[in-house]
Amino acid sequence: MTNPSDRPAKLSCRSVWKLFGPGSGNFLETHPAPGPEDIAASGLIGAVQDVSLDVMEGEIFVIMGLSGSGKSTLVRCMSRLVEPTAGQILFDGNDLLKAGEREMIELRRHKMGMVFQHFALLPHLTVLGNVAFPLEVQGMAREPREVRAREVIQLVGLDGREDYYPRELSGGQQQRVGIARSLAVEPEIWFLDEPFSALDPLIRREMQDEFLRIQSVLKKTIVFITHDFDEAIRLADRIAIMKDGIVDQIGTPENLVMEPATPYVAEFTKEVAKPKVLSAGSIMTPAAVDASADAFCGEVNARTKIAALAASLETADRPLAVIDDAGNRVGQITRDSVISVLLRG
Repeated sequence: MTNPSDRPAKLSCRSVWKLFGPGSGNFLETHPAPGPEDIAASGLIGAVQDVSLDVMEGEIFVIMGLSGSGKSTLVRCMSRLVEPTAGQILFDGNDLLKAGEREMIELRRHKMGMVFQHFALLPHLTVLGNVAFPLEVQGMAREPREVRAREVIQLVGLDGREDYYPRELSGGQQQRVGIARSLAVEPEIWFLDEPFSALDPLIRREMQDEFLRIQSVLKKTIVFITHDFDEAIRLADRIAIMKDGIVDQIGTPENLVMEPATPYVAEFTKEVAKPKVLSAGSIMTPAAVDASADAFCGEVNARTKIAALAASLETADRPLAVIDDAGNRVGQITRDSVISVLLRG
């Protein structure tokens, strides 16, 4: 299993601030390291406060927090849909805050994909027309843009519905169109702001499964916003938890639940069942190098959550082999170790 920290950074924030209110830029010049009390006393709103983080290439980086925590503002700062008050946004090492307006438009058209909670489909265009629209904006000729649009429509499981209009689709299908539209430009980084929160629970679960399937194929660099910790656990390689514009802690789901760095993170995660968070890789023990396949009752990916293993190990008389994403055996887990986690959880 590849550790996100072993990959190069695709996007980095360095001391990013976003203050709302008159004189915010001058305020930071005279107060280089203000606290929340200083900001409040000045009459400003500290939507994002001194945030530094790295989003690694190919990872799903989830930003979460309660309403008003600053997570959506931070993501909009990353793409400069909202202009940061101060700091650096580095994309492949280049500071986006030094890019001109035309350069940012081209970056958004060709290298950034965006999906928001509200689908914002064009009602007068078919599925094919909606998905091909960003390619039309790029100036791509009709035939190649429709070929590309059909490819991503098939990828998101909507083949056969190319000629449907948005009003003829369910909510989940409309969101798939939004996802396909953002993927049509083959973005290098993909921003998703609570894309499934408007969906019914069952459809939401199906869309999470579909999202993970698409990511297993495309391996995009993804920044995903949610306020739902269960959703974050399912999707994230790493999670940043925000409170009042400040990033409280960044870590894997297991880190956050087992080693909360602040009282807020501990409170935020205390009701999470540990079997839903801990993975096979986190509780595995070494397996004999020369062990044959017969020594195991099966195999499981190191990412698999413990809660999903209970049934397969209920009557097992041998360990399960734990494998990484490349199919290499990296350890083993036993029935007793899984039961121990389930009981603690």
